[in-house]
Amino acid sequence: MTGFVLLIIGIGTFVLALSTKEEIHRIAAVTGGGIFLVWGYALTPLHFQLLVEISSVIMAFSVCMRCLGCK
Repeated sequence: MTGFVLLIIGIGTFVLALSTKEEIHRIAAVTGGGIFLVWGYALTPLHFQLLVEISSVIMAFSVCMRCLGCK
């Protein structure tokens, strides 16, 4: 449960970074959000990690096949 809370905090920090106008605050928010996302992902259950990993591989594979013109 702690991992999901940290993931939500990380996503919220990234949203905050997108709405910030100043560059230094945006960089700090993105860095903090990235730390929270990595930390939260490391603490999530294995089933969730596998689901995220498999879906990201499928999405990357479909983009690569579209770029190469394979069908």
